[in-house]
Amino acid sequence: MKYKQSKKQNQRIQQITELTLVVGADIAKKTHVARAVDFRGIEIGKDCVFGNDHSGLTKLVSWMKELQRQYAKTDIILGIEPTGHYWFPLAEFLHRENIKVVIVNPHHVNKSKELEDNSPTKNDYKDARLIADLVRNGKYSEPKLPTSVYADLRILMNLREKVMVNFGQVQRRIQNWLDRFFPEYSLVFKDWEGKASLITLREFPTPQEIVSLGASTIVNRWKEDVKRAVGSKRAAQLLQAATNSIGLTEGLTAAKIELKALLEQYELFSRQLEEIMAQVEALLAQIPGTNEMLTVPGIGVVTLAGFLAEVGDLSGYDHGQQIIRLAGFNLKENSSGKKKGKSTITKRGRSRLRALLFRAMMPMVAKNAEFKALHHYFTKRSHNPLKKKQSIVALCGKLIRVLYTLGTKCIPYNASDVLGPVRQSQIQMVA
Repeated sequence: MKYKQSKKQNQRIQQITELTLVVGADIAKKTHVARAVDFRGIEIGKDCVFGNDHSGLTKLVSWMKELQRQYAKTDIILGIEPTGHYWFPLAEFLHRENIKVVIVNPHHVNKSKELEDNSPTKNDYKDARLIADLVRNGKYSEPKLPTSVYADLRILMNLREKVMVNFGQVQRRIQNWLDRFFPEYSLVFKDWEGKASLITLREFPTPQEIVSLGASTIVNRWKEDVKRAVGSKRAAQLLQAATNSIGLTEGLTAAKIELKALLEQYELFSRQLEEIMAQVEALLAQIPGTNEMLTVPGIGVVTLAGFLAEVGDLSGYDHGQQIIRLAGFNLKENSSGKKKGKSTITKRGRSRLRALLFRAMMPMVAKNAEFKALHHYFTKRSHNPLKKKQSIVALCGKLIRVLYTLGTKCIPYNASDVLGPVRQSQIQMVA
C-alpha cells in the first residue's frame, strides 16, 4: 500500500514539468484570488483577482493564457481548495476551456501556512500561493465531478436527504400535537399515518369533536375512502378514548390551525419524496449494472442510488480499493519507533458515502447470509478477532468491492463468489 501511494505521488510530481504553469486559486463567494508559479516554485507574473461571474472567469482564463504565452508554457494546471460549493461553476467553466483543475486537501493548506512566512496569518493571497506550491509538489488529487445521469442522481439524492429531514421534523411535531391534545390516540391508531387516521386528523382531530359526532358518523366517513380494516369496533374504541381523554381543552381553535398546517406540510413532503424516488428509479434504469447490483440481498434502490450518487461512474475506477479510499474506509497506521498503535480508518473522503454504507451494513449482517457469516467469523475467530463495529467497517469495504464487481462486469450476485473457497473453510472452522 505504501509503495502504491509513493508511486502515485511520483506520477503526480512528474506531471509538473518546466513547461507547466501551476496556478493556485483561493475560492470565495464573490471574489477569487489566483497566483502562478513554475515547477520550481518561483512566482511568475502578478496575482489575478477575479469575480465569480462570466466576466471574472474569462479574465482568469485570459490571464493564465497570457502567462502561458509569455513564459513559453505548454500546460496549465490550476489547484483549488474544495471548501464550500463555490468552486463547482469555476471547475466546470475551466473544464470547457480544456484547463486541468485539481484539488488540494484543506488540512494540507492549513498545516502549511507557517512554512510560507513563519506566521499563522491567513489571507487569500497567501492561501493561493500555498495551494500552488502544494500542486507543484504533487500534493493534489483530481476531482471526479458527476456528469450526465450521475449529476442528476447526486442532486436528487441530496434533495431527498434534505426533504427527509423536514419530513421527520413534521412527523415528530404531529406526534407532539397528539401528545398534548389527544394522548390516548395511539391506543386506537398505533400508526397515525394510516388512511383512516389521517382522515380523522384532518376532519375531527379533537376528542370533543369525536364525542359530538358519534361512532356511526365517524364510520360512515371512514368508509367513503377506506374500504376495509376500519369499522364500528375501531370507531367505538376511538369514541371511548375521546370520552376519557386527558388532553388539553384550552386553545383548541389555534390547535386545529396548527395541526392543519402540519398535515399540509406532511402531505407536501410525502408527495415530494414519491416524485423524487420516481425520478431516481428512472435514472437508475439508464445506468448499466444497476439490476445486477440490486440482486445483492439487503441492497435496495435508496442505498444503491446513494452509492452511485456519491461514487459516480464505476468505469472511472481501476479497482474497488479506490472507492474504499474515497469513502475514507482505508486503514492508517499509528506507530512511532518500537511502539505500534492500533490501525484505524482514515475517515478522509466522502462522509456521506461512509455513513450510507455503514447504515446499509447494519441490517445486512443480520439478514444477508454471506455477510452474516463473515461478520460472525471476523468477531469470533481465534486470531485477531474484531469488535462488532470494526467488523461492520471491514464488511463495508467488502460491499464496495462486491458492488464494483457486479456493476462493472454486469453479473448477478453469487453467494459462493462472495465468500470464496478459502474464506468458506475458515468460516466452517470457526463454526
